[in-house]
Amino acid sequence: MAIKTIDTLGDLAGRRVLVRADLNVPLDGQRITDDGRIRASLPTIQRLAGAGAKVIVMAHLGRPKGAPEAKYSLQPVAVRLAELLGTPVAFAEDTVGPIAAQRVAAAKDGDVVLLENVRFNAGETAKEDPVRQAFAAQLAALGDAFVSDGFGVVHRKQASVYDIAQLVPAAAGGLVLLEVEALSRATVNPKRPYVVVLGGSKVSDKLGVIGNLLTKADALLIGGGMVYTFLAAQGYPVGASLLEEDQIDTVRGYLAEAAASGPRIQLPTDIVVADKFDAAAAHYDVAADAIPEGWLGLDIGPQSRKAFAATIRDALTIVWNGPMGVFEFPVFAAGTRDIAQAMVDAAGFSIVGGGDSAAAVRLLGLPEDGFGHISTGGGASLELLEGKVLPGLEVLEA
Repeated sequence: MAIKTIDTLGDLAGRRVLVRADLNVPLDGQRITDDGRIRASLPTIQRLAGAGAKVIVMAHLGRPKGAPEAKYSLQPVAVRLAELLGTPVAFAEDTVGPIAAQRVAAAKDGDVVLLENVRFNAGETAKEDPVRQAFAAQLAALGDAFVSDGFGVVHRKQASVYDIAQLVPAAAGGLVLLEVEALSRATVNPKRPYVVVLGGSKVSDKLGVIGNLLTKADALLIGGGMVYTFLAAQGYPVGASLLEEDQIDTVRGYLAEAAASGPRIQLPTDIVVADKFDAAAAHYDVAADAIPEGWLGLDIGPQSRKAFAATIRDALTIVWNGPMGVFEFPVFAAGTRDIAQAMVDAAGFSIVGGGDSAAAVRLLGLPEDGFGHISTGGGASLELLEGKVLPGLEVLEA
């Protein structure tokens, strides 16, 4: 896929350039607990500002219901963005209203303006095309060109991602181009062995990617909350562990397909179980086929960590999406830490598939430069691995 780049927009000096960034950072009240996505947005913003553009940043935070909610305001993000840029950022307390118009009109060449949460407007995520397009037109009135740089939302057909790109000259930003290039190393003739590590809470979130990878990967390593549906599909007891009973038959089919002709599906042989979901819960290691009644699995066990790490270290292409356990609790973080460390140690090209996996890398103190690529988009990276066409990329095709 050939995607239009910023170079196709010509001279940007004095022009108002709308940038769709992904600034959906975790907050503890007003405190940003992980500014990774803000940092990832800096190069494109700095490039545009340095070229003399008036940079108008659009973004979302959380999942408001199409109306303003104070807890989802981007105001704390504006403060952090200004700190990281080392220049003032004018914050508009609305998105397409009079304050936004005023902030944009007052901007000088090289200035940066951040609009309030685009999802405070029902038109942003509307399923009806005309409603979405009407909001996109209001956004487009604030700018002369559009740069899509929020990889975490390119799988969404939303006004500030998809519709606006059809109203003004549009191009992909550096972050989106970097993401597509890195992920193509796993989707287009990957170096082998090609190993995919999948975790996270729900197997239903990853059914599409599992189905697609059954014909592409050499090994699938399964951990996290989703593994208990795999164990149940084998007839093993899972106690009080997270379980999607309605997915057992589908998972059973995947296991049979893999056994017949697909990649090796590697499951944990031991599990760290706890008597409750708590950082201070009583816990111990049990065989994966012997989780006791009333106990719940919260991490893969030491034998599994060693086996998973060995498979990862032998791979030449590694993709990881989803933690192996409840890494937010230190006592249940060992599985996630060990597979991440194995990726750092491996000679192959490693991709961390965004979301909780990227957060885990930072929380656990692993070196970010030890990975080939850390994606900013969990859902978008998964959909690329599924082989889906992403609307926010398709609309930027040259």
